[in-house]
Amino acid sequence: MTQKITTFITYKKGAEDAAKLYTSLFKNSRITDITKYPADAPGVTAGSVMTVSFTLDGQEFIALNGGDPFSFSEGISLSVRAETQEEIDKLTEALTAGGGTEGPCGWVTDRFGVAWQINPPVLGEMLTDADPKKAKRVMEAMLKMKRIKIADLKRAYEGEPAKV
Repeated sequence: MTQKITTFITYKKGAEDAAKLYTSLFKNSRITDITKYPADAPGVTAGSVMTVSFTLDGQEFIALNGGDPFSFSEGISLSVRAETQEEIDKLTEALTAGGGTEGPCGWVTDRFGVAWQINPPVLGEMLTDADPKKAKRVMEAMLKMKRIKIADLKRAYEGEPAKV
């Protein structure tokens, strides 16, 4: 079955390297096609990578090397459901390696400039708890974090002091 809507990501450069990194991090992921710029394409090296089609956990993406006019903003990000602290740590470390950065509340920007949100489903469950005091404590704890720490969220949820 072909996906009706495909996320298209335009990089200044590095689309193939980005796709290789991303497909190495998620199961059921692979590069499916690479196209090259033709000899008569303006402003690019003939034969250099133009697009990379890939899937991440079964979801299709296309990456384009578009050159200097293109840049990213945190106004759009890729949100990843990370089930465990180990998965949060692995993804955060891999995506920030080589020049990426950790931002607040589980956000990271990879070395290519793409923003990601690495969050566990338990966070959403606690933030929407029927008890507003529990939800508020979790929100306050999360707002102090860069990388999400599940154990610290659970302590806040239960009203226990944070470990220092």
